[in-house]
Amino acid sequence: MDSGARATSSGVAEFGYQQEFSRTLRRFSSFAIGFSFISITTGIFTTYGSVLISSGPLGIWTWPLVIVGQLMVALIFGALASRIPLAGYSYQWMSRLANPQIGWLMGWFVFAFLVVDAVAVDYALASTVLPALFTYTGTVGNTWLATAAIVLLQALLIALSTVWVRRINNTAVGTEIVGIGGLTILLLVVGAIIGHLHWGHLFSSAAVSRAGYFGLGRVNHDSPWILAFLLGAFTIVGFEACGNLAEETDSPEKTVPRAMWTSVALSGVIGFVFLIAITVASGNLHTLAASSTPVADIVTGILGGAVGKLFLVFVTFSIFACGMVIFVTCTRVTWAMARDQRFPGWSVLRRVDKRKNTPLVATAVVGVLIEAVLAVFAHQTSALFQLFSAATLMPALIYFFTVVLYLTRRRQLPAGHGFQLGRWEVLIVVVAVVWLLFELSIFRDASFATPWLYVVVMTAIGLIYFGWMLATHHRLDMPTAETLEQAVAGGDL
Repeated sequence: MDSGARATSSGVAEFGYQQEFSRTLRRFSSFAIGFSFISITTGIFTTYGSVLISSGPLGIWTWPLVIVGQLMVALIFGALASRIPLAGYSYQWMSRLANPQIGWLMGWFVFAFLVVDAVAVDYALASTVLPALFTYTGTVGNTWLATAAIVLLQALLIALSTVWVRRINNTAVGTEIVGIGGLTILLLVVGAIIGHLHWGHLFSSAAVSRAGYFGLGRVNHDSPWILAFLLGAFTIVGFEACGNLAEETDSPEKTVPRAMWTSVALSGVIGFVFLIAITVASGNLHTLAASSTPVADIVTGILGGAVGKLFLVFVTFSIFACGMVIFVTCTRVTWAMARDQRFPGWSVLRRVDKRKNTPLVATAVVGVLIEAVLAVFAHQTSALFQLFSAATLMPALIYFFTVVLYLTRRRQLPAGHGFQLGRWEVLIVVVAVVWLLFELSIFRDASFATPWLYVVVMTAIGLIYFGWMLATHHRLDMPTAETLEQAVAGGDL
């Protein structure tokens, strides 16, 4: 073992763990995880139609503000990941900087978010892209069936090998950039040639009234401008996924923080240019707002059926990879909590298949739970809106509590060697807190009742198991280097 590998492995032992995964992820692969989880393709194809309805195309101008706020959060997460580079990210950070009880609750909350986010992304693929690609009319029934099939395929790929997941994910970065970049250029060029660019759409609210458009709304009702923030807030999340695979990453204290903030910055720039392109290339705004596949309609309308569908193949691959990365992240959170004996069925969920280098049982269990949540949401006619709303609310809560933890306990963090905020720390934290408080205020709107219900139900389920652990005097202390030495000496490992 070379000196670099020894240093990295000892970093895991410092926190009381043995190295169980192979460190196969390098700088690009780590970046690819964050970039693919964010997936501007997924976010824009999923939420653009809702923004047209609630805010009109003028709503896309909220995107740069979201990028600034999420970039600040990514920098703070990078500072935490560089000092505690362990699978489970917020679960580990909260457990070690606050206490294991709060850490467990955060871990369960992260798990609940990742499950519904995987459903949201795969459902978006089945409802907003596949009908246009294969020319059929999407219904509640066939969308449910297609989503279930996508989840099953992802589970099989994850179970086969981490290597295959990495290859698909790395390729998805290329399809994301080529697909979105190519679409942006072609939409603008072809649209200009055929005289189908409408630059005035960038500042149009379409059928949405301008009265009170930029206001704050009411106690239980958001203004159109406020609702438009969902476009970026749903899309620019998941950059922390590369931190969840820190134990599979080479030199994670340097690689992971860089992957986090660069994935946010690049996604922000490319995504905003694409938003401008599809907005100016849009035709009848009222017709698009009524469509379940508005972005796909714009693409095929400007580029024609053959070329448009070719790019939709790239889009399909990118969104599929996004869902798969979320799935993988969920299995790693489950595994991390099972490793500490703090997840139902932990004794089997903690096992790592040495030949395939993946937690097979955790993958299977997470897959079944994703299918179960899909079954709950899929029968609703507004399933896509409810799913992406839940998948926006939950990370906002996770980010807020994690940033507050950093603010209150940053002096207790281990020494950093790979990434530090330096003299910009106070400004970064202040901007992040202001942004997250504003983002959470969006969810006061009455239309978000179902996402809040999902949060309450999943939290209640977690609290029942948490209460059982306390009642049975289940140990909640976090492992340390000393406990690892004792376990090794006693033959427990």
